[in-house]
Amino acid sequence: MDWLNRLGARRGLLLLGGAALALVVAGWALQEWYRLNPCPLCIFQRLLYLLLAVVALLGAALPRAQRGASLGVAALAVAGLATAAYQSLMQAFPDVVSECSYVDPGPIERLVDWLGMQYPPLFMATGFCGSREWEFLGLSMANWSLLCFAAFAVLASCLCRRA
Repeated sequence: MDWLNRLGARRGLLLLGGAALALVVAGWALQEWYRLNPCPLCIFQRLLYLLLAVVALLGAALPRAQRGASLGVAALAVAGLATAAYQSLMQAFPDVVSECSYVDPGPIERLVDWLGMQYPPLFMATGFCGSREWEFLGLSMANWSLLCFAAFAVLASCLCRRA
């Protein structure tokens, strides 16, 4: 990855932070345009993208924190990857995996409910985790999120070695 060496840790963190913010804006815009109903796992992934952006942008602003920020971004990306993979599994096998809204609320659902009360336009969960309301090229939004989080994890771990 010669281009990553030329990019540098600061620019790489700026790129990751900007990309994460762009994904949040794109997801929110798609939700509004197509009247999609995001589920608790969708909103949790949105929160992880926002946290990832904050950590990446702080790392870009503070040169001494670049290695720690790269590690933080990688950890958040792995958490997002796991969440998106679980939601993709729910969508692929709806009969096997219990729906997130049908069981007692866990910590993720409680956090999402609290965030939804604080700022409903961005964090209100109204859908079911197993539904595939939007697809592009045969992949659901959870599938695309899985790919994006995987890319973030790989790039952040490469930046961590360079920082």
